[in-house]
Amino acid sequence: MAEVINMPRLSDTMEEGTVAKWLKKVGDKIEEGDILAEIETDKATMEFESFYEGTLLHIGIEEGDGAPVDSLLAIIGDEGEDISALLNGSGAASTPVEEQPKVEESVIETPVSAPSEAAAIPEGVEIINMPRLSDTMEEGTVAAWLKNVGDTVEEGDILAEIETDKATMEFESFYSGTLLHIGIQEGEGAPVDSLLAIIGPAGTDVNAILNAPTSTPSSGSTVVPAQEEAKPQESQPASQTIAVQDGQRVFASPLAKKIAAEKGINIADIKGSGDNGRIVKRDVENYQPSEKSAPAPVSTPAEQVAPVAIAPINLPVGEESMEEVKNSTMRKVIAKRLGESKFSAPHYYLTIEVDMDNAKASRAQINSLPDTKVSFNDMVLKACAMALKKHPQVNTTWNGDTTVYKHHVHMGVAVAVDEGLVVPVIKFADQLTLTQIGASVKDLAGRARTKKIKPDEMEGSTFTVSNLGMFGILEFTSIINQPNSAILSVGAIVEKPVVKNGEIVVGSTMKITLACDHRTVDGATGAQFLQTLRAYLENPVTMLA
Repeated sequence: MAEVINMPRLSDTMEEGTVAKWLKKVGDKIEEGDILAEIETDKATMEFESFYEGTLLHIGIEEGDGAPVDSLLAIIGDEGEDISALLNGSGAASTPVEEQPKVEESVIETPVSAPSEAAAIPEGVEIINMPRLSDTMEEGTVAAWLKNVGDTVEEGDILAEIETDKATMEFESFYSGTLLHIGIQEGEGAPVDSLLAIIGPAGTDVNAILNAPTSTPSSGSTVVPAQEEAKPQESQPASQTIAVQDGQRVFASPLAKKIAAEKGINIADIKGSGDNGRIVKRDVENYQPSEKSAPAPVSTPAEQVAPVAIAPINLPVGEESMEEVKNSTMRKVIAKRLGESKFSAPHYYLTIEVDMDNAKASRAQINSLPDTKVSFNDMVLKACAMALKKHPQVNTTWNGDTTVYKHHVHMGVAVAVDEGLVVPVIKFADQLTLTQIGASVKDLAGRARTKKIKPDEMEGSTFTVSNLGMFGILEFTSIINQPNSAILSVGAIVEKPVVKNGEIVVGSTMKITLACDHRTVDGATGAQFLQTLRAYLENPVTMLA
């Protein structure tokens, strides 16, 4: 059956897109994950991949032409399939097929749905829907609201932190006014284009907007399991509030709650310093528990009259407790993609030990120069980039019937953030100097941790490096970051006895492990790549030539 592909919304403010280049033509075979076209948005030019397999039967927007979001972009189906009904106004093109997942759950219309265009919107009132903050984002979760209903909002103010399938990002307002309504509470998730908030003049009645008929179920409905239909829609998520002993409720950010759980702290004992007494990350980190006096033992009359000398038995006193925390959108996507990689790509691992004495001496000499700072990780990235140019088989992607050889080197760098793991990408790393690589890593990692990084800065890697050496990890293995064919795991540099020139001396060594996809990289190829990599690291001057 033919699948209709519409112009996607690739940024939160995108209203129309332009096809910069088609990478497939009518009649070509399409595999799931193939790049169909490069699409220019209002912010960047991004690659758009297919979610379907089949033959490209029709192209609806030619190269260089622009069209509104949801316009007919292409049709994929079986070779020779009749698509005249789709092209003659059957209506299939008006609704994105790829955004209508087949589910067995009940569909309930709720206030979080975006109002239809027919709703009477008062003058000056702006409807803000859940934005599509990445090209693969289908739903988002509000991690934290930074504004409350009734607050004055200026254009450019950060309204909320939203979890996508790739990162937690700050979402800013493009309008000025008063925050009149919040449609998605903290901790709740909703599909793209669901009603997120309403901004307008203070005192404006928004009931007419909220009670207006909603748009089509594909963009404005909330899908819930049938057994949950009876739950009241106005209930607050468990991740936002926690009931305490006196019956009151404690407001805490999801991150504060997570840190408190990891430290074993009862979040109800913490005093919040955020808006309206909300508990935030710094409150948990600065919390100092106070000792509570134990209640005095109550003696029974019998014990008072005839005490019995019994040796005290110190039994452990405590309360069993556990907590079920809702997985973030990022955590679910990490689990899905790493699971797909581990169970679809046949992994194998190669480990070598590298002499780092020369690397330590070279780094010390380089860092002695004014305004220069190079880390060992920067040296590993540079060495990998140069080794990939000599071993192009490692810089590939398995594509079913074909293997894609990447002639460019884009290095992915695994960076740990509070919500999970992100992989910023250093483009054309083989053409950068050590200092340029160091500056790029510092910039990208810093913006990843402060949620300022852009989605397109985390896409397109051809090889990935994961370094846990700074945590004292000596050796480990990583799961390949698809669609790469390999990933390098870097351990700590340690001093230990080594044999040099027939004598035992103190030397500095580092273990590195290469995980390879056996479909594209054979064992001998991986071993040769590691030999070249070791030669660069043990003789850093060769990387400066």
